[in-house]
Amino acid sequence: MDAGVSFRVKGRVQGVAFRAFVQTTGRQFGIKGWVKNNADGSVSGYAEGDKGLLVEFIKELQIGNRWSSVEALEEEEHAFSGEFQSFEIRY
Repeated sequence: MDAGVSFRVKGRVQGVAFRAFVQTTGRQFGIKGWVKNNADGSVSGYAEGDKGLLVEFIKELQIGNRWSSVEALEEEEHAFSGEFQSFEIRY
């Protein structure tokens, strides 16, 4: 079953290739959506795909990449829209 999730990650997540990590991880799981930096130093995004794979995707975001330090991750479930063709970095 497909679903959507919005997320916001706080911690040391800017300037450490975190958006690229999110994009790569999303693509590995077949997830589609977007990720962007926020002015407050957090990173947010939206992801859609198989509900089970979204759970695994979010777990990976909580771990982060080798240069990041994730302090908090907020998520909110959404209905699947099917509007995304890939996983992109937004600027």
